[in-house]
Amino acid sequence: MLFARKPERKPEYPDKTHANIERTCKLPTERLTSLVFGLMRSLGIFFVEFVHVFDESAQAISWISSIGLAAQQFFSPLGAALCNAYNTRLVVMVGGLLSGLGLILASQATCLVHLYLTMGVISGFGWALVFTPMVATVMANFTRWRALALGLGFSSIGLSSFAFNPLFQLLVETYAWRGALLILGALSLNIVACGALIRPECQPKARLPLLCERPYLTYTLAVTLFNFGYFVPYFHLVAHSRQAGFSEYQAAFVMSAAGATDILGRVASGWFSDLGHFRLVHLLTLWTVSAGAFIMLLPVSSLSGSYAALVAISLLYGFGSGALTSLVFAVVPMIMGVERVMGGLGLLQLIESSAGLLGTPLSGWLRDVTGNYVASFLVAGSFLLLGSLTLATLPHYCSCTDPPPPPPPQRRSSQGTDELIVPKHGVTNTSWVFFFF
Repeated sequence: MLFARKPERKPEYPDKTHANIERTCKLPTERLTSLVFGLMRSLGIFFVEFVHVFDESAQAISWISSIGLAAQQFFSPLGAALCNAYNTRLVVMVGGLLSGLGLILASQATCLVHLYLTMGVISGFGWALVFTPMVATVMANFTRWRALALGLGFSSIGLSSFAFNPLFQLLVETYAWRGALLILGALSLNIVACGALIRPECQPKARLPLLCERPYLTYTLAVTLFNFGYFVPYFHLVAHSRQAGFSEYQAAFVMSAAGATDILGRVASGWFSDLGHFRLVHLLTLWTVSAGAFIMLLPVSSLSGSYAALVAISLLYGFGSGALTSLVFAVVPMIMGVERVMGGLGLLQLIESSAGLLGTPLSGWLRDVTGNYVASFLVAGSFLLLGSLTLATLPHYCSCTDPPPPPPPQRRSSQGTDELIVPKHGVTNTSWVFFFF
């Protein structure tokens, strides 16, 4: 059965509360985020295979995932601009096509440069056209329950991380890494079908003088520091577990365990933060410090050869990393205003792409120098702790209440006067849903 409902347009962003939050779990957002970051976070399974096949250093192999992550963030402003120029449906569908094409071409790679261009640039560009529009959709259409909506929408990332790691390991053993990448490319093409479900909407054009605003610059610096260390466990924890003497499936299960608690962390932190007992920025600091500390404990827990200790720390790390992810995006409208979310989020990801590009190769270089991953995880956790200190320099950080929201952007009318930009219903419509039964 096919069901669609188009609501009336309203001059401001409505808060659709419980009914709409329930629908958010079923929206394409959930599937798209799982096919982008859920897949990206599970590519560490291929790390050991690439080191063996191409006989290259850990640093050289790390550039594959780093280029993909950096491309996803670097091209985010272009994705936002294309959504404004055309429509979100077309942009997301093209992004899904490119992400699948990159993985399919990567299955025929004969050298690392081929993987850099396919898994890195092509797939990363496709992910950029998918992720930013969908995140902006949720942020623009929720007010009171924004953090919970983001947590529910992103919960599929943890679920896919839990399922993809053992699945990818099975695919590599059954079809080798080339066949596994070919299947992953076909899986990514499902983004095209999900993108087709998006209802195009008119997007308001707002000025973006964000680089002149101290709160935005401070927050961007903090998120960039997060990005230096956040993805290191997803790309190196499997290899570290293998080096510690655990089997292939034991190493894959470590990431699956982290993915399971990642789901719980996203939903729990979103729900708790929306209760309003504490400010979002304070909770974000708490979860970032927790995630950074647990990253630093990951190699320590396995030094004794205890698999149970490694799994336990991975569970705690997964909860902390999932909890901070929802709040990182939930704070964005408070910093720049909901009217500038699309362009502001794209610009933020452009700036933080440098950290995504350099963070994982830095950890790979430390592994090559030291012979193990202890220094890699210690440095990665330190970046998150440093980002937490940067958050404390935000204006009004020590206040118990949120500062007033930024004023809405204005534009110059034909008569020479300033007009308030009244946003439409959003970049896409989160109050409709298509169901296929």
